[in-house]
Amino acid sequence: TANNAVSFEYDFGNGVFQNSADGKATYRYPASGNYTVKVTAKSAGGQTLSKTTDISVSVARTLVWSDEFNTPGAPDAGKWGFDIGTGSNGWGNNELQYYTNRSENVSVSNGTLKITARRESFSGSAFTSARLLTKNKFSTKYGKIEARIKLPAGVGTWPAFWMLGNNIDAVGWPACGEIDIMEHKGSDEGRIYDTLHYPGRSGGNANGLTTNVPNVTTEFHVYTVEWNASTIKISVDGREFFSFANSNTVPFNHEFFILLNVAMGGGFGGPVDPAFTSATMEVDYVRVYN
Repeated sequence: TANNAVSFEYDFGNGVFQNSADGKATYRYPASGNYTVKVTAKSAGGQTLSKTTDISVSVARTLVWSDEFNTPGAPDAGKWGFDIGTGSNGWGNNELQYYTNRSENVSVSNGTLKITARRESFSGSAFTSARLLTKNKFSTKYGKIEARIKLPAGVGTWPAFWMLGNNIDAVGWPACGEIDIMEHKGSDEGRIYDTLHYPGRSGGNANGLTTNVPNVTTEFHVYTVEWNASTIKISVDGREFFSFANSNTVPFNHEFFILLNVAMGGGFGGPVDPAFTSATMEVDYVRVYN
């Protein structure tokens, strides 16, 4: 309250503002954290008076979708589809693999999803692998999306855990937006890449960082994105290493679907070791929280 005030402006400490005529405002924080809330009262004559208060917010999350990969056999068809073939020009990256849905390339056993890249001649390609996606089966706008993964070893391997905007068929790429939660190339073992692609910042000009993680091909690690209207934060094993200020000027405020794949070679993966025969990415789980 303030004498002679005709309006109040709330600054919630995270880039979000709200105006109120009577001084009352309600706001739900999308992420845990410590925030300084500032309220400015304004008079009809242009005078202002401000007060601040510090608050601590703990946001409880609810699991809304997951695959724990506990049922042996093929991946759950109710949750995952497949991209099949080489795509146009190797999925746009000059990749060398032919994606299949064969058990030789993708299966569930002993509590993990296994995506295996193999050197074999198949439909004109020198390698096979698999690319799974939740397109038309599950998508989410915002949330915490994570997977526990052990990466394949071998120079030329290119595993990824990532997301694409649902509207890709209508607007194309990069207008749909792309969130690469984890990419790795076998020629630089242990360096984890995260990258955002969007108009003006895509391909070789994309926005991202890297971090070094030990034992990525021998141990499981948890790769996570926490995404809301104001920020996109990416972490490994709970250690944040990239933060991006989200806004209505970039395409990260609509539904996205999830992808898992192992590519071979291409513009990112680079030349494949001539001695390479096969390598497997294991996924313990994928979980999405609101």
